[in-house]
Amino acid sequence: MKQQEKTLPNILLCLFMDIIGYASFVLPGLGEFSDIIWAPVSGFIFYKMFGGKFGVIGGIFDFIEEALPFTDFIPSFTIAWFTRYLSMGKKNSASLNRAA
Repeated sequence: MKQQEKTLPNILLCLFMDIIGYASFVLPGLGEFSDIIWAPVSGFIFYKMFGGKFGVIGGIFDFIEEALPFTDFIPSFTIAWFTRYLSMGKKNSASLNRAA
């Protein structure tokens, strides 16, 4: 059975998720406390948005990135979107080359 290909999430949603992660910088002191709640939520959302092995690995990375202090500036969702976008382009290009 062929593995179902996960569709590309909306880039605006990915940017929005990264902005929520940055929001903890707005409230000094409280920000890092809010990461205790946001980190697992963000990791789970990442997994659901990207799915498969990519979503699992990325969700774990996102959880760690959000949980560690002073790492909220990393745009995990946006980086993942570009990674998936580029890999989809390579797959489409490879299938076009085989058809020619």
